[in-house]
Amino acid sequence: MPEASSLRELRMRFFAAAAFLLGFSAVCTAQNSAYWNYEGHTGPLVWGKLDPAYEACSKGHEQSPVDIRGAHLNTALRPLEFHYISGPVTVENTGRGVVVRVDPGSYMVAGGVRYELLDLEIHRPSEHPVKGKLADMEVDLVHKSADGKMAIVGVRMSEDRGNPNATLATLWEHLPAAAGKNEKITDMVNVGGLLPADPGYWTYTGSALTPPCTEGVQWFVFEDVLSISRTQLRAFTALYKMNTRPVQDLHGRHIEANE
Repeated sequence: MPEASSLRELRMRFFAAAAFLLGFSAVCTAQNSAYWNYEGHTGPLVWGKLDPAYEACSKGHEQSPVDIRGAHLNTALRPLEFHYISGPVTVENTGRGVVVRVDPGSYMVAGGVRYELLDLEIHRPSEHPVKGKLADMEVDLVHKSADGKMAIVGVRMSEDRGNPNATLATLWEHLPAAAGKNEKITDMVNVGGLLPADPGYWTYTGSALTPPCTEGVQWFVFEDVLSISRTQLRAFTALYKMNTRPVQDLHGRHIEANE
C-alpha cells in the first residue's frame, strides 16, 4: 500500500510539472511574439517581416480582407443559422482595437458545421470594401469549430446620425479608455443585435485579419449594412481612428453570394 501511495504521488507531481511547463511555454510564446500595429514601422506592410511566425501575412495567397466585387451566385449556399444566447461579456481595449469576449454557449451553423462564437472584433473603417467603397465600421464575429476550423462573420456598419445600434449602446457604456484594460458587463447581452435581418451574404476563403494572418478561414460578409449613430462612431474614433488592414490580392479566389 505505501508503494502504491508513493506511485500515485509521483504521478501527480509529474502531471503537475507537465501542466506548469505547458503553461510556461504558452506564456513565453505569447511574450516572444513580435509587436505589431496598424501604422509606422510595425504596420501591415511589414507584418510578414516582423516575425517568422507572421510569414503568411506577406507570402500567403489566401489573405483577408478583400474587395468584394464580381461575386458568383451559388444557390446551393444555405442561410447561416445563428443560435446566440444572452449572457455576460467582457469588453477589452487591446491597444490596437476593441474586442468583446463572450461566454461559451452561442454558436452558428454554416454548411452543416457548428462553429462556437468566441469573440467580436471591432474595426474602423470596415475591413471589407464593396466595389472599392468602405463602410464606417465593421464588427467581425469570430467562430471556431470542434476540429479547429475558423469562420468569421463580417457585419459592416455605416453612420446614420440619429439611429444608434442598441447592442453597441450597451457595449459602448463600458469601453475602456486605456489600452490593456477590460471591463466585465454582467447584464445579459445578446450579440444577435449586431446581425442584419436580411440573410444575404458573400463568402470566400481567407485569413485572420491580424498576425500571424492564419489562412483557411471561411469568411461570411453580410450584404446588408447596419446603422451606427454619429455619437457611437465618434466614441470609437476617440480611441482608434483607424485599425484596419489594407485590401489583399484575391490570387484567383472566387467570391460567392448566396442570393
